[in-house]
Amino acid sequence: MNNNKKKQDKKLWIILSILIVIAIIMAIVLFFVLKNKDKKDDTTLAYTDLIKEISYGNIEKVEMTVGSTSIKVKIKNQEEEKSAIVPDTESFISLIQEKVAEGNEIELIQNPKSFIAQLGATIVSFLPTLIMVALFIMIYKMQGLGDKGKVYDETERKMTIKFDDVAGLEEEKQEMIEIVDFLKRPEKFAKMGARVPRGVLLNGKPGTGKTLIAKAIAGEANVPFISMSGSEFIEMFAGLGASRVRKLFDKARKLAPCIVFIDEIDAIGSRRTTNSGAESENNQTLNQLLVEMDGFSSEETIIVLAATNRPEMLDKALLRAGRFDRQITIPTPDLKGRLEILKIHSKEKKLSDEINLESIAEDTAGYTGAELANILNEAAIIATINKHDEIENADIEEAVKKVTVGLEKRTRKYSEKDKRLTAYHEAGHAVVSRYLPTQTDVKEISIIPRGVAGGYTMYKSDDDKYYISKTEMKEKLIALLGGRAAEKLVLDDISTGASNDIEVATQIARDMVTKYGMSDTLGPIDFQGKEPYEMQMFGENIGDKIGNEVKALIDEAYKNAINMLKEHRDKLDLIAETLIKQEKINEAQFNEMFEK
Repeated sequence: MNNNKKKQDKKLWIILSILIVIAIIMAIVLFFVLKNKDKKDDTTLAYTDLIKEISYGNIEKVEMTVGSTSIKVKIKNQEEEKSAIVPDTESFISLIQEKVAEGNEIELIQNPKSFIAQLGATIVSFLPTLIMVALFIMIYKMQGLGDKGKVYDETERKMTIKFDDVAGLEEEKQEMIEIVDFLKRPEKFAKMGARVPRGVLLNGKPGTGKTLIAKAIAGEANVPFISMSGSEFIEMFAGLGASRVRKLFDKARKLAPCIVFIDEIDAIGSRRTTNSGAESENNQTLNQLLVEMDGFSSEETIIVLAATNRPEMLDKALLRAGRFDRQITIPTPDLKGRLEILKIHSKEKKLSDEINLESIAEDTAGYTGAELANILNEAAIIATINKHDEIENADIEEAVKKVTVGLEKRTRKYSEKDKRLTAYHEAGHAVVSRYLPTQTDVKEISIIPRGVAGGYTMYKSDDDKYYISKTEMKEKLIALLGGRAAEKLVLDDISTGASNDIEVATQIARDMVTKYGMSDTLGPIDFQGKEPYEMQMFGENIGDKIGNEVKALIDEAYKNAINMLKEHRDKLDLIAETLIKQEKINEAQFNEMFEK
């Protein structure tokens, strides 16, 4: 039904567009035809000369067309008729009639307007109206006065996602099974006096599977699934966002029991502010959403699913009980979850027997489901380019580097000075990390440019970390500043190559002070997101105090990095010189250098 409506709309739009184009072309053609018709040539008689000839009685015949200013005249003793343009046809006819009354023999012929001229005049007169109608229809289609929200019908649902297709979210799926049960057997809960949840908010990092699990719920429940993005509600015309919300829920009531899924709900659900400009339109849209979610009756089995990666931006009225009753955080998968995700995405890929998915899962701690799927897809592409019969370990490793660091750029040439600087910079990161208990797992060092980086030091990430200690964060600062420290120590100069390291280190230090309360001087206080007037409650010059604490952390980390590199200068030189010679050092080679 939806597809038929779309086809009819498309046909109507095509026909309308063709008619408009034809009308415009005809109007242009007629304009030039009439213009050329009125164009002067060698037989044209000037109007002043025409009046003279009439006054002298030299005109025998005048032929004119109704509605046209172009006439033809026959002058006595001349065989060829001449054309003329009269500015006022009514005054000219009156003049001829006066001359005839005075006794002059002038034949006046008035021809009716030609069909082409009549058609042209009609088209020209209706053209503005036609264009206005076309513009209105265009706005109607573009701005959403018509229906929005894709409805997945039964055939589409059978072809889409089920819970078996969602891996790494076992606890979250269990909670979603309850939602499916509500939709399939609402009477079971009604007997107990339980109310069906109005809404479920899914929040989590991009790529964790929020949209995927929403589609799986619809697939399992076998009910209509209406999908719409939050940005589709936002329009340039006032009131259209609220209108779309009304139409969306009207459609849901007709299809109930059903699921309404709003992706990126923060586009319309962010906190209400002043009623000015675009903010006023957003506020109206949000208000309408709140009203609609309050308006469900107990008989209407409609569940609103929404997804966002910024739950802190949402208006509190949207999150209260009775609207979004449940909030489910979709985390990045743990080791078991990553393994299950890799198994699902590797089903249709030709993997070599040497590939160990468990090993890949161990090395990708913190990766989302989307990133894992992307790694396997990139590996398949790399294997195809390298003309491998199957995806090999080398293809997987290259895919991981490509996704995390960027594309390798072996063709980029740089001077020996830059090569030496890059080698010592990366060696500085690696050596410092080796002697930090929380940063020891160096996987690969390279001075081959990748993406925007001139080189890189990769670390193994085989632990699922839910908390990070102060010690680990301080050691992370030392590791980040190891590259800059090596440049200063060995080359007695510094470069722009450490800009990203400094940016990351500064953010970590700032979070330690303002977000995690790790400053001994300022104490366990959250300073993030505070308005200037709120900061005054912490005393004068609080901004300076925060800045001093952040600087102290960075200075201490940099000093420690310098001291560690001085102590292990032999290892720094060994790794740097090896990099200059062979450009890469793998994990085994790196560990062997320290064991010797």
